[in-house]
Amino acid sequence: MRQIGRAMLNAVPPDWQRVHTEYRAAGRHIEVDVVFSGPDGQARPVRPPLDVVQMLGQLRAGMYSPDRGTWLSAVYELEAPATFSVDFNAEDEPRWRNAPPPIGFTDELRTFPRADDRIPAWWRQRIGLPPLQPVAQTDTPANGTPAPLRTARVYDGKDPAGRPVVNRPPLDPRLREAVVSYLEAAPVVLAARNLDHDEFAPGQQDVPLNFRTDGTWIWAGAVPHYLRKHNLPPEPELIAHIQGRGFRLPEVDEASRDLAVGLITGSRGTA
Repeated sequence: MRQIGRAMLNAVPPDWQRVHTEYRAAGRHIEVDVVFSGPDGQARPVRPPLDVVQMLGQLRAGMYSPDRGTWLSAVYELEAPATFSVDFNAEDEPRWRNAPPPIGFTDELRTFPRADDRIPAWWRQRIGLPPLQPVAQTDTPANGTPAPLRTARVYDGKDPAGRPVVNRPPLDPRLREAVVSYLEAAPVVLAARNLDHDEFAPGQQDVPLNFRTDGTWIWAGAVPHYLRKHNLPPEPELIAHIQGRGFRLPEVDEASRDLAVGLITGSRGTA
């Protein structure tokens, strides 16, 4: 963020007082406006520096989440001598200079896919998607309190040498693909773009760094990865839960997704 601010200053005179930059994008359609004001308070547009445009694009890609997509517009403001603020918008339609054609929004979903319930009504109408249906509530007791979430362990501990320890019954081979499919189809609530090291295959780095939830359990991307690659079964209680659902994922409401993120990041207690 500071690098972007420093790059903006290359486009304005030394006596600048305020710089306002707005970045808007949908797929390959990009608009960037930079306006500065000096001691007289008069706003004057300037050509956006190429490195500012590139860094804002990199920031947009770096902030992508598989579930929520990424932001469509951002407003970056600098106040002399060195104060900045940034506001990101991922839901409301940006104030375009020239609105992108429908293919721009289709291209955006192809480049930065997001969950269907995170595509707002104006966007759905623009590309011909049907209106979003109300999300069914699941796993909520009669008193309206969301059921507690349980976090699955990847393995059962480590030995004195730091190697993973697994003490679980093997998974019935006939259930393996159905369990993997369930685990990999649940919505991602938190993710990184890089990959983690495989603790069962030294030297390999192909483990997804993400977390998913079905509204009752939370599990790391390593759980289905190790099941598929090393036949490491998930916790027996998680397998029983998946079987009890008939291998059908429920709809996961926003409150459960937010609770899962809180548990993963440590801002709330965990079961």
